[in-house]
Amino acid sequence: MAKQRAESVIADSGKILREELLALLEGGNAHMSYGDAVAGFPMEDINRRVPHGSYTMWHLLEHMRIVQWDILEFTRNPEHVSPDFPDGYWPAPDKKATPAMWDKTVKGFRDDLDAIQGIVRDPKTDFFGPIPHARDYTVLREMLLVADHNAFHVGELVALRRVLNMNPVKEY
Repeated sequence: MAKQRAESVIADSGKILREELLALLEGGNAHMSYGDAVAGFPMEDINRRVPHGSYTMWHLLEHMRIVQWDILEFTRNPEHVSPDFPDGYWPAPDKKATPAMWDKTVKGFRDDLDAIQGIVRDPKTDFFGPIPHARDYTVLREMLLVADHNAFHVGELVALRRVLNMNPVKEY
């Protein structure tokens, strides 16, 4: 009886962990979601430089996509080679985006986030054991890293949209 109760608690804990990770990855609890942050973004501002910064709004979004993709591939693909740091994680400073490139970045980010959420939903995912091809890391660490990095830059994107009056997103 005690063993069954312990197994039930462990199963419930795993379910709760998955649900909380999914909520954290999607956003919307303590911060705005990625989808809300990019909704209605004015295409005429995608190449607008951040004041006192070296990047554009598209650069910021593409950086988010690259980092998330890298963490996803690092987690699931033993053959993956990460980009050089830091230059490989940002587009070239002089590169300009077209609206089609912006849309591709937005979609690529969302597709990779969906894949990450699929890893979290998979009942076979071991969050606490080492990643087989990266023994110093766990899936839990990588999922938290994605959520942390995304939350930071979603907040940055929202703040910049407000400060620069780029069709600001709604206040909470």
